[in-house]
Amino acid sequence: MSHDWALAFTLAAAILFAVANRFPIFELWVNGASVQTTLFGAASALYADGMWPIAGLVFVTTLLMPSLNIAAVIYLLLPLHTGGFPHKPEIVLRVLRHVAPWGMIEVLMVGMLIALVKLQHIATVVPGVGAWAFGAVMVLLAATAVAFDPRELWARIDTLRRDAGISHAQNARITAATAARAGLFACHDCGLLSKPLFPDVHAGICPRCGAVLHSRKPNSLARTWAFLFAAMVLYIPAILLPVMVTSTLFGARSDTILSGVVLLWTSGSWLLATIVFIASIVVPVLKILSLAYLAWSTQLRSPQIPHQRTRIYRVVEFVGRWSMLDIYVITILVAFVQFGSIATIDAGPGSIAFGAVVVLTMFAALSFDPRLIWDAVESERE
Repeated sequence: MSHDWALAFTLAAAILFAVANRFPIFELWVNGASVQTTLFGAASALYADGMWPIAGLVFVTTLLMPSLNIAAVIYLLLPLHTGGFPHKPEIVLRVLRHVAPWGMIEVLMVGMLIALVKLQHIATVVPGVGAWAFGAVMVLLAATAVAFDPRELWARIDTLRRDAGISHAQNARITAATAARAGLFACHDCGLLSKPLFPDVHAGICPRCGAVLHSRKPNSLARTWAFLFAAMVLYIPAILLPVMVTSTLFGARSDTILSGVVLLWTSGSWLLATIVFIASIVVPVLKILSLAYLAWSTQLRSPQIPHQRTRIYRVVEFVGRWSMLDIYVITILVAFVQFGSIATIDAGPGSIAFGAVVVLTMFAALSFDPRLIWDAVESERE
């Protein structure tokens, strides 16, 4: 029943997502003239200005990944609803697992709200059909995430396959303290516990979905450190260089992330200033420091406070996407404020560095294997 609800939510999200990308997100009125654009048009404006890394990042996180997410869920659930089962569900579920962290509609909606406040200082702004549709898509995708359970889906697919005479190798049921101690590998894609065909190897193939199995993520700490060091280096220009340049008849003004927060605060938008400060300043710093602490303590094989360290990782993994907030605000402002010699807003070099920091810290979190925290605890007990 939950999958029927998930399918209904996703089909509604698909329709509204098409509407959101067909109609403008805002309509800006200046001296009787109207300016409006879609989200794709806003990303295209950045690309036309030569800021293709930011345009690509916006396109991927707000258009491509949500589209793949919606299409994958419909592909999986629609055949089940009609009495069959999807062809090659393991591939689609694998795609869905990798796509899900990069869809950021909820962050986009907060970015739209902040951009709306900023634009009201220079013109009359009316939220368009696209903005309302994106808000509805955000709610529907959240409802889908609650109703959609991949483990329940796999159980249903396995039942249908057995009824159709199709089966996969069953994993051995072994009682032990941990799966690793029992020589079992957990599949990252479908969650199945299974034993490798050859007990002396450290990798295998999942008998259900065909994914490559590893007892732990290969080179987890090395990749985490590499992404972290790159993020630390780029965070310096991300903070110091302007992320936005405003040109008017009275001159040009360059705004860094911090000066943008100050501008929101002094204009009376204290709540939005606090949100931007937390998302763009506090979250990246804490994420870098937290991941560095987790990687360092794990590399030293520290058995201390494993529960707390695991919670830190879960929080870091969840909040990392919110650092994209400033990127979305800049995208919308650049698209709408293009009035020739009167006023223009352009993205600054700091926005590219900041976007890279967000992506690198997300890659660092995805590369880290929290099970390594518990390996030290197990060895200490032995």
